[in-house]
Amino acid sequence: MGMDLGGHPDVSAPLPWQCTFWMRLKQQLDDGKLPHALLLSGPEDTGKARLALALARLLLCASPRGGLNCGKCHACELSASGSHGDLCWLQPEEKSRVIKIDQVRRAVSFAQQTASFGTRKVMVLYPADSMNSNAANALLKALEEPSPDTYLILVCHRLHGVPATIRSRCQIMKLQPPEEAECLPWLDSLTGERSQSESLLQLARGRPMLAERLCRDDNIESTHAIQQALTGVLCGLVPVSKVAPLFSDVDTGGFLTHLQQSLQQLVRSQSGSTLRTREGQAAFRLDAELTRLRAAVEAGANPNPQLMVESILIRGQRELGGTLLSDNMNQQQGRPGQ
Repeated sequence: MGMDLGGHPDVSAPLPWQCTFWMRLKQQLDDGKLPHALLLSGPEDTGKARLALALARLLLCASPRGGLNCGKCHACELSASGSHGDLCWLQPEEKSRVIKIDQVRRAVSFAQQTASFGTRKVMVLYPADSMNSNAANALLKALEEPSPDTYLILVCHRLHGVPATIRSRCQIMKLQPPEEAECLPWLDSLTGERSQSESLLQLARGRPMLAERLCRDDNIESTHAIQQALTGVLCGLVPVSKVAPLFSDVDTGGFLTHLQQSLQQLVRSQSGSTLRTREGQAAFRLDAELTRLRAAVEAGANPNPQLMVESILIRGQRELGGTLLSDNMNQQQGRPGQ
């Protein structure tokens, strides 16, 4: 997902579950030991890009206060508007899932130029594991010959999706998924109600930034409806032909995420004896296949959306629908099987 550099508060603070990492980065900066190449790695939708933005703004701020950017100097005003000339935020172009070589070459050229406003320049790559091989090779030049006072912050979802030649030249920080107890108070400030926060975090499978987007989404009820429909398909209760059109305007990654969430929720509702059956094992194989497909899409694969949606729904219904899984679902919902 793209980062709106102008869509955040003037002062960028780390998220509550990132305080330990932030203190480490701040200490390195104060000691003059902050590495010129930093790689933030961790699960998707846990706030890594938000941490990278906070660090970038701190590095560019003329008058930091309390360990954060001040939000008032000219540099902070430019950062808040998304127009700071010494900040390069590199991400896949619209309708693309890959950071391409031409983008990296322009960014490397940016890094080699003199700072326009202060003494530092910052380049952020998000997500770094979306670079193709040519782009990664082009980036090596900036890593092997770093310009003075230029900082490179790479953000990735899959550490091994970043080439070893890149990883070896960065200080790696592995961010773990936050605990529910760390996320809920933060979500409460958005929802105003603990029960809604808990529901959003459950729907987002523990990923707080996805929960935030769902909270801001006026169509959250449609999200629930989509997942219910997908569960119905997997249980053999809803025809594929009625569900596939729901995803005509949803990107491939979004469809795979919705389907995997529905499948995993369904699996969690089954008894151990059910999961040991042929159909139960088929559910685990389908989950593994969805994980593989999501990784392929994140790496730049671009399958035909309509064909992929229809084929994987048909497969799921064929292997799972009308089985003990659907019988169990019917019992939970209190309605007879069809």
